[in-house]
Amino acid sequence: MTPVVGIVLVSHSAQVAESVARLAQGLAAGGAVAPVAPAGGSPDGGLGTSAELILAAAASVDQGAGVALLTDLGSSVLTVKALLEDGDLPPHSLLVDAPFLEGAVAAVVAASAGAPLEAVAAAATEAYAYRKA
Repeated sequence: MTPVVGIVLVSHSAQVAESVARLAQGLAAGGAVAPVAPAGGSPDGGLGTSAELILAAAASVDQGAGVALLTDLGSSVLTVKALLEDGDLPPHSLLVDAPFLEGAVAAVVAASAGAPLEAVAAAATEAYAYRKA
């Protein structure tokens, strides 16, 4: 089996991260779905951002093809940047600048189709252009 890009969804809320992960996986269904892990909230279940949860999520989805990390806002971005700078995340991990929900769906669909990390990131970033009206 060829390794695919893993996706980590980092939110201040465990429920938000888990819900977006389920939605993205559901919309990408129809074949093999790329590994997706939520990393939301604090270790005690409250609101916040946890480096430990992010590291565990990244390790759980890493198949060697890279890990795309999408964040919601503020400290989740800063925490992922710090983990990247410190070299704590798996090799070929990338913070993706994309809208959280739409970007997650696009990333999971692209990764599930076997796209490389750069293409997964590009698909997620392109979600900024999705028009709703």
